[in-house]
Amino acid sequence: MSLHFIKVRKIWYAISIAVILPGLISLFLHGLNLGIDFKGGNILEVRFDQPVTADQVRKTVDGLHLGDNTIQQSGANDYIVRTRHLTQDESDALLAALNKIHKATMMQNQSIGPSFGRELAMKAVWALLIAIVLKLIYIAFRFEFKQGIAAIIALLHDTLVVLGIFSLFHLQVDSSFVAAILTTIGYSINDTIVIFDRIRENMRARKKGEALEDVVNVSLWQTLARSINTVLMVIFVLAALYFLGGSTIHDFVLALLVGVISGAYSSICNASPLWVDFKLLEKRGKTGTARA
Repeated sequence: MSLHFIKVRKIWYAISIAVILPGLISLFLHGLNLGIDFKGGNILEVRFDQPVTADQVRKTVDGLHLGDNTIQQSGANDYIVRTRHLTQDESDALLAALNKIHKATMMQNQSIGPSFGRELAMKAVWALLIAIVLKLIYIAFRFEFKQGIAAIIALLHDTLVVLGIFSLFHLQVDSSFVAAILTTIGYSINDTIVIFDRIRENMRARKKGEALEDVVNVSLWQTLARSINTVLMVIFVLAALYFLGGSTIHDFVLALLVGVISGAYSSICNASPLWVDFKLLEKRGKTGTARA
């Protein structure tokens, strides 16, 4: 245990700020590249009479220069194509181009307005807020309120890291991105709870005169192997999905990859050190009051 995680906690904080700050600047200057789910557009369901690949459909749609689009296979020969708002002529041209691959039938052509996108965005924000509040209540009930605050700050750290990466690289944000954020929060809080549980056990067995920083540091080292092994297994699976799962899920898997790595880091290097700082501030406050 040559590295004392708690004594160098300011370094962890500095790393977090260095990672988050460029993303925050990009968010304020450029915002997010909102997908069709949020901006509105057309959703077309097409059925081919013979099997075709997603790459064939994607190349055909891209060849029409319809802007940002997503292709999703929904059945053996069925595909869902999401595009910006299309005129009737553009829809007809798209169907004609798809017919050149194999005979295609338009099963559905639905136009989604901006109001639906705003409603979806609000629901996504509410889902995120509700998840955070419920996790705060759970941790405060199971452990203590200060640990709940530290865990929530770590969760916000993970959320900002993922949002910042997507803003910096102008990656598309859609409904699957919201699912990735919520999954990241769930993964991160689970790792944090495991660490907090070990801290609680070690606090009960704390020797007289043993510093709080040392108890937390020992707890981190005791859970470190578990945290690293878990995140590595998840990363291996996500990396396989990213390279072999097709371009349709690239952004979703990338958001999970960034979130899982950030979640492992924040659970170890942010949540517990922040709780130590909160406890030390509380102790100094009580000492000052007693002196007064």
